[in-house]
Amino acid sequence: MAARIPQPRFPYSVRINTATGTDATLPITLLTPKQAEELKVEFKKIARQAGARGAHISVQRLAADDYKKVLHEAKACVRKAMPKAA
Repeated sequence: MAARIPQPRFPYSVRINTATGTDATLPITLLTPKQAEELKVEFKKIARQAGARGAHISVQRLAADDYKKVLHEAKACVRKAMPKAA
């Protein structure tokens, strides 16, 4: 039996948008390129089954120079999650 060669994993940014204007950026995740493509296919299947027209998923591989972008998105996410001051 041949040994399975582990596939390299890369950091990906996953963003989901809906036609209603709702969007979500999922935490950075490590995926193989094949998993990234499968994620898109699965999302489309889920959106179709839910009847969510106009839903879109963006799965982008991050480069080392995206570090500042990642920090910016993390800060925005935290600010969004904080309760509003009365």
